[in-house]
Amino acid sequence: MSRPEAPLSLPLVDAETEVRPSPRGAAGRRALLAHPAWLMAGIVLASLNMRAALASVSPLVGDIAAAFGLSSTASSLVTSVPVLFLGAGALVAPSLGRRFGAEPVLLAALLLLGAGILVRVLPSVYALYGGGVLVGTAIALLNVLMPGLIKRDFPDRAASMTSVYTGAMIAGATVVAAASVPLEQAFGDSWEASLAFWSLLAAVAAVAWLPQVLIARGRTGQAVRATPATPARGVWRSALAWQVTLFMGLQSLWSYVLIAWMPTIFTDHGMSRSTAGVVFAFNNLIQVAGAFVVPLLAGRMRSQRPLVVLVTTLVAAGYAGLMVAPVEGAWLWSAVLGVGQGGAVGLALTLIVLRSGDAVTASRLSGMAQTVGYLLAAAGPLAAGAVHQATGSWSVPIALVLVVCATALGVGLLAARDRKV
Repeated sequence: MSRPEAPLSLPLVDAETEVRPSPRGAAGRRALLAHPAWLMAGIVLASLNMRAALASVSPLVGDIAAAFGLSSTASSLVTSVPVLFLGAGALVAPSLGRRFGAEPVLLAALLLLGAGILVRVLPSVYALYGGGVLVGTAIALLNVLMPGLIKRDFPDRAASMTSVYTGAMIAGATVVAAASVPLEQAFGDSWEASLAFWSLLAAVAAVAWLPQVLIARGRTGQAVRATPATPARGVWRSALAWQVTLFMGLQSLWSYVLIAWMPTIFTDHGMSRSTAGVVFAFNNLIQVAGAFVVPLLAGRMRSQRPLVVLVTTLVAAGYAGLMVAPVEGAWLWSAVLGVGQGGAVGLALTLIVLRSGDAVTASRLSGMAQTVGYLLAAAGPLAAGAVHQATGSWSVPIALVLVVCATALGVGLLAARDRKV
């Protein structure tokens, strides 16, 4: 007669060896949830916050700059500082997940995000940038831990779940971008109130995530088996991991340049502020389609090279349009860019999952890709603002982004090969 297996606690997202639930064990974990919809709600609501606090700033950056007397370069720091700490925060996310567990760290990140949003609207330029540090760090924790959590809890549906959370992430940015200026007007032309309003979204997500923390504390695992994971240093020494990382960073760079400067590009060419905000929101709305569809397609393909070509070509075409006819073709360029941007971020996140053989490697690769990637991406808005200030034109910054697109195509083709880190 066989001995009964001793119950083991479910593994953390990042550990030296992965304890992977068997199909029966994974199903058992989901059965522990009295209301499984809470898990999906928690993932979706957390994802809605992953870009919202960044997208809320772009339509209001002119008012923020006027309030503090900021130059173009200093204004770009309002968006660059959070992105910089997306990279810095990603350094510590895997170790925090290993030490405390994914669910508690995700809850803490949502609370930190809400606090950072509120700090950012205090009447001090130091608070403006300091709040950005908190916002970037919080989003970094969400960004890094979510792929590993999905790989752990949904190993058979990783690509489809990635499309869900990526789509929700961009949907949140869409709603926030569209509502920022109207909210400012509704609150008596107060950009501070408009920004602070979105701390409520983080609070709602934290409430929805709390049951997962309580379940994580009291659950026991079932039918588990240990499998070796890729050594931590092995990920950083992997050429494929660096290719995935660079693709993540370059696509983030072109996206954050647009998040920081797209409305300003339009207003500098004569478009009204409210119209520029609507076009920017439309761009984010179209991203949802690309972010949802591309991961689904990527999961059905052995090699994702055709998707790399598609998304980089669309982004390059949209940027070229902004250079040639920014106002006349604003809606067209926003749509083309939207499909490319959404598809690119969805593809980058899916490549992290598909190029990883297990949840631990996915967590480590996610940490590496987002640490290096976002540190690289942080240079984008700052450099674009500085070059624009030096030249008085948006043509040179856009031309430099086109070079980024060409580079992303090259590394993306390498990252899309059917291999594992």
